Amino acid sequence: MTAQTARCSKLLKVVLTSETVAPPQRIVIASRESALAMWQARFIQKWLAELYPQTEIVILGMTTQGDRILDSPLAKIGGKGLFIKELEVALEEGRADIAVHSMKDVPMQLVSGFTLAAITEREDPRDAFVSNRHGRLEELPAGAVVGTSSLRRESQIRARFPRLVVKSLRGNVQTRLRKLDEGQYDAVILAAAGLKRLGLGARITRLLDPGESLPAVGQGALGIECRSERTDLIRLMAPLNHADTAACVRAERAMSRALAGSCQVPLGGFAEIAGGQLRLRGFVATPDGRRMARAEAAGKPEDPEAVGDTLAATLKAHGAAEILAELEAANP
Repeated sequence: MTAQTARCSKLLKVVLTSETVAPPQRIVIASRESALAMWQARFIQKWLAELYPQTEIVILGMTTQGDRILDSPLAKIGGKGLFIKELEVALEEGRADIAVHSMKDVPMQLVSGFTLAAITEREDPRDAFVSNRHGRLEELPAGAVVGTSSLRRESQIRARFPRLVVKSLRGNVQTRLRKLDEGQYDAVILAAAGLKRLGLGARITRLLDPGESLPAVGQGALGIECRSERTDLIRLMAPLNHADTAACVRAERAMSRALAGSCQVPLGGFAEIAGGQLRLRGFVATPDGRRMARAEAAGKPEDPEAVGDTLAATLKAHGAAEILAELEAANP
């Protein structure tokens, strides 16, 4: 946090020098009330408080529809957009100024009138294998039950380990771990970032390399959303934006957007920048994992959307178009 704040302070001086931006007396952050969401909101709250010490930074906790409906898979109840709708209403009504989201929960198309003012530096983007009795997915016996809330994870597990049983797992991080500890599952797959942010990194049995389990689009990064006309807030949030992470997430989201990615589409995308190149890997699969289109693309970090669009076109040419058409027909 200290290193990040130091970098932000330098950028802040540039922002305030180029354009006069008077920090408001108060900034209200809208957040879901789960432990992880509140950790994320408090993280941004502390960051902003250090940048703007004369501004009062408060959190408005909210329960979203996605938090209330826990007995159905997300793909069947409207997708991850259910986690942010109420927060956007609070922004629209002026009850909050910004909202903090896990980028993997943000729909590929934002509602008109809203924008992402910043995307913060990524935490560990990998998936985590968690089990009390087994060290690896490969060690699970036939019929072992693996819990996950994600069609993306489910399709990849089924493709590699058809002998395993994959069951839906909803609830916050602590609830999912409790269900594992109660013996309802032999193993669960969770985002490493969430476990680490909550101080639960010791529960991780093994981190899954992206080659084993390609992460969700935006996984590990936080996004700060506000109303599009709030140019004052957009400028004030600029120091929190991490350029490399933002480029990677923009590439991933462009790919998913071009493929009409949603919770009903088993899809993964992960970008990295190295040697001046942005490398993006992606896949689209059937839920049972029996058919999967994989590909990758590379290009300039300065034009991440072009890389995402290129990869989407390549995936469609390699079978994703047929998979997507079947999924659309099955989920009209």
